[in-house]
This record gives sequence, C-alpha cells and structure tokens, in this order.
Amino acid sequence: MSVRLPPCIEKGLDEEARVTERSGSELVREAVSESLAQNRRMRIVEEIRQAAKALYSDPEAVRKRTRTAEEGVKDWLESIEREQRAAGIDPGEKWWG
Repeated sequence: MSVRLPPCIEKGLDEEARVTERSGSELVREAVSESLAQNRRMRIVEEIRQAAKALYSDPEAVRKRTRTAEEGVKDWLESIEREQRAAGIDPGEKWWG
C-alpha cells in the first residue's frame, strides 16, 4: 500500500520520526492502528447508545428494569439484615440517637 501525505503532514511525520528515533512507517502503522481502534470503540458506543435509547422508549422494558432494580435492592437489604443477625445485631433495633 502506498499513501501520499500532504507536505505539512509529511514534514510533521519526519520531525516526529527524528525526535522519537522511530521510522516513519512505524509511526504511520501505529497511528492507523490507533485510529481504527478508536473508530471501532466509537461504533460500539453508538450501538450501545441506540440500544439504550430503544430500551428507554419501551414501556415494558422500563417496567421490567424497574422491577429488577427493586428486587435487587430488596435482596441487598435482606442480605444486610441476615449479616446483622449472624453478628448478633437486631436489625430492627434503633442504632442512632
């Protein structure tokens, strides 16, 4: 593959190669690789954003999500109470004031 660069970019590439003691080809390979990876990440983020937007606009999905969150909080609180009882603490006892 051959790529023509505008003179200003080629000049910057030559300078970077000189300063970093790396070849221009190595710098270009690295830059292209990083750019492709960034583009992939941006596409994935956009896909996730679109999926989230679709889920937030679906009333049934909102109900399921809310129910799941409520069940998770309930389970978490119950686990705290079990741990307190196991430690000999009455979870219903007022601990403040």
